[in-house]
Amino acid sequence: MPNTRTSLFATAAGMSVANVYYAQPLLDAVARDFSIPLAAVGGIVTATQLGCGLALLFVVPLGDLLERRRLMLAQAVLLAAILTAVAIVNSAPLLLAAMLLTGLLGTAMTQGLIAYAASSAAEHERGRVVGATQGGVFVGLLLARVVAGGIGDVAGWRGVYICSAGAMLLLAALLWRQLPRLEQSGTDMSYPALIVSMLGLLRRHRVLQVRGVLALLMFAAFNVFWSALVLPLSAAPYAFSHTAIGAFGLVGAAGALAATHAGRLADRGLERRVTLGALLLLLLAWLPLALMPVSLWALVIGIVLLDLGGQAIHVTNQGMIFRTGSEAHSRLVSAYMLFYAVGSGLGAIASTQVYAYAGWTGVCLLGSAISLTALLFWTTTRKLSGGSN
Repeated sequence: MPNTRTSLFATAAGMSVANVYYAQPLLDAVARDFSIPLAAVGGIVTATQLGCGLALLFVVPLGDLLERRRLMLAQAVLLAAILTAVAIVNSAPLLLAAMLLTGLLGTAMTQGLIAYAASSAAEHERGRVVGATQGGVFVGLLLARVVAGGIGDVAGWRGVYICSAGAMLLLAALLWRQLPRLEQSGTDMSYPALIVSMLGLLRRHRVLQVRGVLALLMFAAFNVFWSALVLPLSAAPYAFSHTAIGAFGLVGAAGALAATHAGRLADRGLERRVTLGALLLLLLAWLPLALMPVSLWALVIGIVLLDLGGQAIHVTNQGMIFRTGSEAHSRLVSAYMLFYAVGSGLGAIASTQVYAYAGWTGVCLLGSAISLTALLFWTTTRKLSGGSN
């Protein structure tokens, strides 16, 4: 695959997933606007993650049934409309509904692009292409906080979603012109049969089961950190602006980009070594993160370790899962990412509740406990989860 096309997949996936995470550095502003208690404001992120889960169940599998380029165009246009709705709602219930739909369409488009990239790549380069596209997702996820913080300080949190709606319309035009047409997988399934078939994939593939649980735990830990970070940094003694808080995402981008090489290592059969190293980094990250009240440099180090470990696990997981059936890439990514949605939603709501009662120390203890659970789970299942080294 040409590097320009790989870059397009990565950029488009990053722009799509950013919509799911714009709210995180803005939670305090949204809470004030709608009079939502701090202990409950994580529900905004959870609503978005519920939309992610619905997308993975009912929308992403359509990539195995419909022509992918047209599907991407329709999702981009609909997403622009929903983002506009987020910007103009005036009640908390309507906001939660709009955020749910944002999570649904943002996730459907992001994961659809990853499956699209995997299907477009040759077998020998699939790990590299998926790794690059997933790298775009991680960078988009992290830079979403920077963009949201910067625009939020200038134009308010609603301005963030107006700008994103315009960006998605421009992306729709670019994808329509540049993405390749692919032959359909040839499936003659009905839509209900297509959805039910994901259960069969999950039941048959041990790799999908084990790597899915790892994804659930890893993304729970990841969202425990990012959902709570805005709360101490926006309060005394820091009182940082949204721009400054979002800029911490730039730190994580360095780790995420470095971890894209995990896809190349997976192509060489080194999945077990990469997974072990990544899980150890994920656990180690919580030590410097816990030292944030003492030093912001410790926070920076912890973010790099957290994102490096998390991204390496995720890229390795997807590279392994896509090998199990090229005719079902969309359904495979849907089944795998359902674990991600559950972990992200649980991590977000648990994080803000723990912070309300136990502060930053409680958040870090929760994150480290989840990371340790992931490491222990993998050590007991590694021989059953695929990989030769």
